[in-house]
Amino acid sequence: MSQRDLAVTAWESLFRAQVSVMRCLAATFPSREISLNEYDVLFNLSRQPARRIRLRDLNQHVLLTQPSVSRLIDRLVSRGYVAKESDPADGRGAVVTLTDAGYAMFRKVAVAHMGSIAERVGGALTDEELAQLTVLCDRLRAGSPEPADAEDAHPADAPDR
Repeated sequence: MSQRDLAVTAWESLFRAQVSVMRCLAATFPSREISLNEYDVLFNLSRQPARRIRLRDLNQHVLLTQPSVSRLIDRLVSRGYVAKESDPADGRGAVVTLTDAGYAMFRKVAVAHMGSIAERVGGALTDEELAQLTVLCDRLRAGSPEPADAEDAHPADAPDR
């Protein structure tokens, strides 16, 4: 097989695995109070400094279109999970902040959701394979063909995440 054929085959396998895992996680999502997409926004906000980010920057972290994210944010604001204000650096933009109520909801759902992830992903792969998958996915996201350092080259030796 050529490098091109191998890349296309690997991409298709990765894409189909992602779709399969996401469908399973969506079907078993442990909350009736928030959706998986709402959880994704709360998760991403929880990882930001001061749990706040410009709305346009949040769009880069989630798998939704910009108009969909804006509507989702408005729903979360109406439920008290997120606050939205004009960007002080650029009045045309908005900054969204995870409220204490939103953070509490995120943490409540996260515990059960992590269990589903561990069962679906961890149940299919060994610890060494999970470490290797993490390294490979991080390299794909970074766009670099080679490990950044020696530690990346030995995923079995990588610390637990």
